[in-house]
Amino acid sequence: MFLQMSLEYLRQGDQVAGPAAERAGDEAVRALAVGLRDRWRAEAEVMRRWLSGWEQPVTADPAAGAHAGHGDLRSLRPADIAELVAAQGADFDRTAVSLLLGHLHNCVEVARMEVAGGRYPPATAFAERVVAARQEQIRLMLKLQTGTTMVR
Repeated sequence: MFLQMSLEYLRQGDQVAGPAAERAGDEAVRALAVGLRDRWRAEAEVMRRWLSGWEQPVTADPAAGAHAGHGDLRSLRPADIAELVAAQGADFDRTAVSLLLGHLHNCVEVARMEVAGGRYPPATAFAERVVAARQEQIRLMLKLQTGTTMVR
């Protein structure tokens, strides 16, 4: 379930990071988005390989009850993506960073659930690396958010 949920979060995050990598006016935002996408692609490859080896689907069970106990994490909504697409200039950068910050926080929470309750040691170790990577990405985004032209 962790891998399936994480793949979905990577897909959602790419809906923000993709446009940010292309349209952000702030070079630092563009560079961070490119870095996120590169890391996510590498992580997704590992997750898909494990799921394939276990003969499991890459998508989680869509039944609402299948996700009980996974917290109240909010996925990116179509309205969020529409807001991003419509934004221009500095508003685009602010919106992209804001959406990515919330998204990365949710990724940390999903990975922490795996660390706490996972039963496959390589997956829990992977989740620990994801937590560390996402926390570093969040730190970079927060610095970016407060230290650039985005706040002006």
